[in-house]
Amino acid sequence: MHKVLSGVRVLDFGRYIAGPYCAALLADFGADVIRVEKRSGGEDRFQAPLTATQEGALFMQNNRNKRGMTLDPMKPAGREVVRRLVETADVVIANLPPQTLAAMGLDYESLKAIKPDIILTMVTAYGQGGPYSDRVGFDGIGQVMSGSAYLTSEGDGERPYRFQAPWVDFNTALHCAYGTALALMERRATGRGQVVEGALLATALTVGNSVLIEQAVLGIDRRPTGNRGQTSAPVDIFKTQDGWVLVQVVGQPLFARWAKLMGEDFWLTDPRFKDDISRGDNGAVVSERMSRWCAERTTNEALEILGKAMIPAGPVLKPQQVLDDPHVQAMSFFQPVDYPGLPRPAPVTRAAVYLSETPGAIEHRPPMLGEHTDAILTVLGYDAAAIAGLREQGVI
Repeated sequence: MHKVLSGVRVLDFGRYIAGPYCAALLADFGADVIRVEKRSGGEDRFQAPLTATQEGALFMQNNRNKRGMTLDPMKPAGREVVRRLVETADVVIANLPPQTLAAMGLDYESLKAIKPDIILTMVTAYGQGGPYSDRVGFDGIGQVMSGSAYLTSEGDGERPYRFQAPWVDFNTALHCAYGTALALMERRATGRGQVVEGALLATALTVGNSVLIEQAVLGIDRRPTGNRGQTSAPVDIFKTQDGWVLVQVVGQPLFARWAKLMGEDFWLTDPRFKDDISRGDNGAVVSERMSRWCAERTTNEALEILGKAMIPAGPVLKPQQVLDDPHVQAMSFFQPVDYPGLPRPAPVTRAAVYLSETPGAIEHRPPMLGEHTDAILTVLGYDAAAIAGLREQGVI
């Protein structure tokens, strides 16, 4: 089947999530992605280890459909390999500090000197041009600097909570994949390459922008409310007899259905609950009523009743419950991906966007460390003796 990005070659010098997952999304839709790692393996290869050789869960997710090679670009012979790779490439992805890119010969000016129409997709923690530009950072930095962790805390910000899932990293990867696709479209039309830049802090500010807009315009100074929503109600996580459910009521029609479910018309006439923002301001009162309703029912009973009333609700699931969920299984959100040394295939999520005519797919497991080094170098013009020499020099 034809893939949208067939014929596009991507060099993935990324680390951890934002760069590698951006490259994985491009690979899912047909790009030939070469993951370039240090000779000892990238740090992200070994996060949450699963195998005897320590390949981890993060690597399984972010490196499907890629070929892999090892390389030390800091050595002169390694820089020559980079030059030959770039000559064959359309996109270079690197979520590395600008000074590191320059030292490795992966900055835009160096790449453009090799291939004028190259596209460089880069990710930094803070973006370039501000006082923090030279600092390094991870997903959590964006979370705490965007206001998200503060507003999710309980009390008066005494115990802020960082969300365990790295949503800033993955959303940055999505933005960068989108930007890379746009840059490829532009190059097809004009022949010009360019720099595509993402930043973790910019992503986190984008996701939390509405709160910041409200603050700038009205000076609300919102206080933390834990799981409880602030601009509508009931929006909260509620205890049932055997678990927890999230209920999310936004908008007047939903609130009217909720009031009918409670059997209490006064919710619709009390001025404290006249609109979403008023209900959010008085969310503790609404949540208290919903808490009593949920406490009288099991999770399944609550969800069945709420579902029939067309009120959005879902259970709070543990990881194993997610894997066992009948809807998750029926939708095939996960694809079993095997890998040498795994006791059982890893459930890797498919790209969460579906194209009816040219869908993405996971067709190959992630590469073993340096698995395709020799084959890639051979295509670049290195013979067996030259490859052996690079290995002896510690370049690959």
